[in-house]
Amino acid sequence: MLYLQILYSFTSDDITTTIIPITLFAVVAGPLCNVQRCSHIVFWIWLHLLHFNVANQIIDPEEDGKNKSSRPIPAGLISLEDAVVLRWALIPICLVISACYSSQVFGISFVLTLFIIFYNELKAHEHWISKNFITAVGYACFEIGSTLIAGKDMSRLEPTAVSAIFLSLAVFTSTLHAQDFKDVEGDRFIGRQTFPIAFPNLARTSMLIALPLWSIYLSRVWGVNTLCTLAFTGYAAMVGTRFMTCDTLQAARMSCKLYSVSRVIWLVHVFPDVRL
Repeated sequence: MLYLQILYSFTSDDITTTIIPITLFAVVAGPLCNVQRCSHIVFWIWLHLLHFNVANQIIDPEEDGKNKSSRPIPAGLISLEDAVVLRWALIPICLVISACYSSQVFGISFVLTLFIIFYNELKAHEHWISKNFITAVGYACFEIGSTLIAGKDMSRLEPTAVSAIFLSLAVFTSTLHAQDFKDVEGDRFIGRQTFPIAFPNLARTSMLIALPLWSIYLSRVWGVNTLCTLAFTGYAAMVGTRFMTCDTLQAARMSCKLYSVSRVIWLVHVFPDVRL
């Protein structure tokens, strides 16, 4: 039971920000061929997220001690040495399990492995340009892999799914720094240059502008009705305004959660098959 607690603790902070949104994306974009696939989707996403998080958290435990002391290494749930062993053991585990689905899912897992090494061991996370690029492409890989598993044919994506992934990549690339505001104190402590640290005013202003604009654009692309478009855009404007005006650490954490909710709302309203 302790081992399961340790594994869960590596990914617990990402359930609402990553696992749930990507799972919903895959279910809708696949589209889901049967209910049994849901457990496979969640497990595949969680396993690769565990791979990324363990690799990330062994790079600089000092940062976690300052910024996120509840994480398993600074909390004393697992030693750094054991975490390093787990980190490298997860590579063949992820690849073998992905190969059981299809060669395409295996390929996505392999690409994710390369990006995880580039992001962590090769220190792409230290500058906001490379950090944002790798994060956005990596997130798209999560969407592609999980959507392949959701679909009837795990070797190909439906045309709607391809369009949705490209749109999701564009949206996430332009707004993913929303997740960096809550980590500004720790990132500044270790000298990491994230977008909110390098350009604080521009980063906040961009959230106020980008979220409503993307809401309007996605609504038009998928033919969402006027009432839903207004509600959708109003919520995005509210979240963007929070990023612009609320600058405490607690407020940043709440804004990040609301941003994650806005991504779920995008999923509900941008796909014709699930519009309300």
